[in-house]
Amino acid sequence: MIVRKILHLDLDAFFCSVEELLDPTLVGKAFVVGGNPRGRGVIVSASYAARQFGVRSAMPSGRALKLCPNLIFVRTNHRLYSDYSDKVMDILRDISPLVQQVSVDEAFIDVTDIQKPIERICIDLQKRVDRETRLPISIGAGTSKMIAKIANNLGKSRVRTGQAPRSINIIKPGEEAAFLAPLDIQEMWGIGPKSADRLRSRGYKTIGDLATADMAELTEYFGKNAEDMQRRASGIDHSLVHTSREAKSVSNEITFDEDSDDIEFLKSKIMALSDKVAWRLRQDNLAGKVISIKIRYSDFTTFTRQKALANHTNVGDEIFETAYELFLVNFTHGRPVRLLGVGVSNLEEPFTQLELFGDNTQKKQDLVQAVDLLRDKFGKNVIVRANQLKKQ
Repeated sequence: MIVRKILHLDLDAFFCSVEELLDPTLVGKAFVVGGNPRGRGVIVSASYAARQFGVRSAMPSGRALKLCPNLIFVRTNHRLYSDYSDKVMDILRDISPLVQQVSVDEAFIDVTDIQKPIERICIDLQKRVDRETRLPISIGAGTSKMIAKIANNLGKSRVRTGQAPRSINIIKPGEEAAFLAPLDIQEMWGIGPKSADRLRSRGYKTIGDLATADMAELTEYFGKNAEDMQRRASGIDHSLVHTSREAKSVSNEITFDEDSDDIEFLKSKIMALSDKVAWRLRQDNLAGKVISIKIRYSDFTTFTRQKALANHTNVGDEIFETAYELFLVNFTHGRPVRLLGVGVSNLEEPFTQLELFGDNTQKKQDLVQAVDLLRDKFGKNVIVRANQLKKQ
């Protein structure tokens, strides 16, 4: 039996963390996003320094000011938060196609097929998000979505330093029931305050109480939900990580350890990014018509250029050809590059119509499908381009 490896990721005080990137003077200060210094409105997000005073999200501004009279208020910028969220989700989808975005700052990812210890996966992922976005993220890991979510909630709550938790909490296979047993009944996924009060009134104070309860008695109280409730209390959860195909674009970026103006090096990275984007498109049975290139120089000057194709594609060579053309036209020779990105937009499902575009396109599709099958069976690195092999 395959033991699943599921991660739950939560960006720490996401809106506040983004605002700190824009205005570093906010770092370490008690501030909130949303609300109003005149005491009207509610708090959308509170910095960890503000939380030390008891300020929380969804709290009325007036109450927050009473708890922290010097509280700083920052206006919301949802478009910016959405942009940063997309960057993080792109990183997750680069690691695995099985990503379920729960909200703008939260997601599940199934990494069962990654042949590395789960501890290493979590550490590497946390470092990559920090390196490419500079955003703090906490991770819970286990054999199910429920365990991963609860693990992350507890991991974050145990860090009380006034700074972003950046926690990693891993529950090993076989330890699920023991992990859950001492926890308050309300920690269980899917049980809200009212349900928790109802359970406590029946004598069920911990998740362990629920796991060991008499099923007949439990059924009398909770009807058809009793069996599922007890199964989850025992740490059993088979719910899948559901992916979404509602993406408006697919993109990948890479930030270099050292800035570079080496044209061959940059070309190889654009090719690798094009292949990654193409693979993700094929995993979701999508193809795109607009190709974009993103270049960020060492001084953080950034620009994006795009070009529309005659037909939709999800073939790496075709994406690379246009992306590299855009790069050459817009690249300033001798100017070191810090970041490169390749994206594809204007998406639709392709396979019912691609064969109408000619034999050459069909041959390319046959080739990439064969490569995908090999990679699915033997891993993503079973086949690599010659120029990428030289770089390894």
